[in-house]
Amino acid sequence: MAKINVGEKMENFVFDTPYKRGMDLETIVGGKRTGLLFSRYYGCSLCRYDMIQLKEQYDKITATGGQVVFVLQSDPDLLARNFTETEYPFWVIADPEQKIYQALSIDPATSIKDAIDEKALKKIQAAKKLGLQHGEYEGNEDQLPAAFVVEPDLTVAYAHYAKTAGDIPDVDEFAALLAKKGCCCCK
Repeated sequence: MAKINVGEKMENFVFDTPYKRGMDLETIVGGKRTGLLFSRYYGCSLCRYDMIQLKEQYDKITATGGQVVFVLQSDPDLLARNFTETEYPFWVIADPEQKIYQALSIDPATSIKDAIDEKALKKIQAAKKLGLQHGEYEGNEDQLPAAFVVEPDLTVAYAHYAKTAGDIPDVDEFAALLAKKGCCCCK
């Protein structure tokens, strides 16, 4: 499939979360401007670092009136064994078969070595300082991240397909994107 662009409607995907089965994107969006952050999988220490940063600074997201949803290539049951339903203040979507990644053409890097940039290296160091270690392997090891902002009607206001593992908006950038009305920008 083709990459989704600003102004297009995102499909109302059906998926599982660690604690709810058969959810759909429209229900989770729930009338709010929503950021979707596609990462690798829960065992990835860099991905967990991003989740922790989002959790610790989530008030910046809610201050915009919006929300962020974190998408992982993890099994929902594995996620449920690793964190409680209330541990994260945002939805976590489980896409172990990578159906949503494929539908949105979120491609992997040619190799993980090509995906590591300075920003990713800094995050890896920060994750190590927090004591995060690599956990169970799942999904596509070479998967690149992606970030989107959708309006309540699922119209894409921002679309960014990362070129490296560190090439995603941080919490402050996501909050700024959610605070904007209309088209954010297209990358």
